[in-house]
Formats: sequence, structure tokens, C-alpha cells
Amino acid sequence: MDTAVMVDEANIKGTPDASAAGPASKRIVVAYGFWIFLLSDVVMFSALFASYAVLVRATADGPAGDELFNQMSVAIETACLLASSYTCGLMSLAVNARRSAVVYLFAVVTFVLGAAFLNLEIHEFAAMIARGATPQRSAFLSAFFTLVGCHGLHVTAGLVWLAVMMAQVAIKGFRPNIERRLLCFALFWHTLDIVWVWLFTVVYLMGVRS
Repeated sequence: MDTAVMVDEANIKGTPDASAAGPASKRIVVAYGFWIFLLSDVVMFSALFASYAVLVRATADGPAGDELFNQMSVAIETACLLASSYTCGLMSLAVNARRSAVVYLFAVVTFVLGAAFLNLEIHEFAAMIARGATPQRSAFLSAFFTLVGCHGLHVTAGLVWLAVMMAQVAIKGFRPNIERRLLCFALFWHTLDIVWVWLFTVVYLMGVRS
């Protein structure tokens, strides 16, 4: 028998069967399930983006994006959210290193940046409504408020989640289940940043072009 074939057979016999290796670790199972949740969220946002793309010109003789969008305010919003993604990554590294003081520091910075983003978005909505650009004014505005507002609701949920997680870290410490939840939060927050980059490009940049 060929030597290479004998070596391959020996390797196959020495490799444990997948079923004999036991179930996957809790960390892998949780991460896998959370990725499925994030993908379902991406599908939902994709549908909202498609609706917006269809209705963006349906202004019903009302104001369009180039009349409503404040690019400076949106640029600051974008900078806040992208910076919060960076600090969230630093927080995750600190969690792996079990450095609680650093975790709290970057969690607070992430929270403040996310809250600043949300505050600017609420002011943008309030300014548009004050000008009569309400969701019921046109199909374009309905699609805009639905898409951007849905992202804002996700950011709000993320801020609440982060605050709860910091309370759990303070009370329970870095238990394995706490670390898994912080990992899921980081995935969620980074996904919101990716969605915002697309939203910023499709809605705000393309919306003000002549």
C-alpha cells in the first residue's frame, strides 16, 4: 500500500468524530444565534432601503431632501457614531483583558457618543416637523422617517442595553455569561454603524445632489 495512503488513513482514524467531540461551547452557540438575529435585522433594513429608493421622488410637491437635510449636523452625527464604534471595540479588548476600569471608561465614552448622535437626530426630526415636513406630508417623508427612525430606535435600544450591561458588570463581575452578552452588544453596535454608513450615503449624500 502506498505510504501516503497509509498516512491519510492513520490521520482519519486519529481524528475524533464530530459527534464524539461533544456539543459546541456556549460562547459559539450564543454568537451563532446572535448572528442569525443580526442577519434578520439586516434583511429588515434592506426592505426599508428598497422602500425609500422607490419613494424618494414621491414628494407630492412638498420639500425634498436637498431642502431639508443639514449636512453639517449629519456629518457630526456620523463622526459621533463611528467614534463610538471605535471606543466600543476598545471596550471589548478591555473585557478580554479583564480590566474593569478601562471597560467602564470606554463604555461611558461609547454611551456619551451614542447619546450625542441620538440627540442630534431628534433635533433634526423636530426641525423638519416644525417646517411642516411631517411623515404624513408625502410618501418620501414617510419612507425617510421610517428608515432613519428605525435606526434611531435601534441606537436607543443599544444605549439601554449598554447601561444594563455596565450595571451587571458592577454587580456580578466578568462572569462568562456577562462576557457573552458584551460580545453580542459589540456585534450589535458595529452592525448599527454599518447600517448608518449606508444610510448616510443613500439618504443624505444622494439626497442633496442636484
